Amino acid sequence: MNSMDILMRRWRLDTESTVPPFEQVRLRILDLASSGELAVGTKLPSVRALATDLGVAANTVARAYRELEQAGIVVTAGRSGTAIASGGDKIAAQVAAAADAFAAVVRELGVPHAQALRIVTAALDRG
Repeated sequence: MNSMDILMRRWRLDTESTVPPFEQVRLRILDLASSGELAVGTKLPSVRALATDLGVAANTVARAYRELEQAGIVVTAGRSGTAIASGGDKIAAQVAAAADAFAAVVRELGVPHAQALRIVTAALDRG
């Protein structure tokens, strides 16, 4: 399965969302890189190809790629294209560390497990 198929599987840009299209694209790629569905080294579709598939301007995808590159999630090598960097592993490690710190606070304060999960879910939903 190629990266375009993985990106588009069970996902479409939400034109009704208050989240800007570039951010939706950025978050989708970030999620797939963090989960390992887009493995390190996987070449992403060209800006133009992904923009065409999504029905958005090329600048929308270019901005998502640029922000992912600044965060170390992808690397761009000119005409060779854009590929997933090892940054996905770094993000998973940061999230795991934050989860460990949260769990420590929850245990220290004696917050019930179910309540702690509701608090985290609410925080993610506010995101």
